[in-house]
Amino acid sequence: MTNNRYSIGLIIVAVGVILLLGKLGVFGFFWDVFWPVFVLAPGLLFHVLYFNRVLPSGVLIPGGILVTNSIIFFLCTIFSWNLMAYLWPGFIFAVAVGLYEYYLFDKHSPRGTFVAAIILAIVSGVCFSMTILFTVGIYFIALVLILVGGYMIFNKRRSW
Repeated sequence: MTNNRYSIGLIIVAVGVILLLGKLGVFGFFWDVFWPVFVLAPGLLFHVLYFNRVLPSGVLIPGGILVTNSIIFFLCTIFSWNLMAYLWPGFIFAVAVGLYEYYLFDKHSPRGTFVAAIILAIVSGVCFSMTILFTVGIYFIALVLILVGGYMIFNKRRSW
């Protein structure tokens, strides 16, 4: 009972120190940038528990989703949340990753799992392409049109 009381007391002191340092602003930057670790950790834990044969292969689906989403969140916290205007199809792709991992590592997974993963990956790719086309792609199209028009204007054809 004494060891248990000592451990609980240590945990309470550690939580109090963390709260105090947080209120003093020590963890402000770290929390702003590294909070996606709390999304990444369960995803990696699902993978570790599956590969150590503790949990069944079904945990790979939420594991893949959480890992992929945490990558998206890391990109947004590091660069800017404006990036979400371009990265939102990644949430569809995250489900495709989870389903594909399940299909890949479970010998008894239904074939529909693979088909669903491919369909979701294609939908995600199409959405990402459309997002890029309607936001940044218009500049590329304008540049191509200018170059083609300039080539047609300044190209001197040789007549035989």
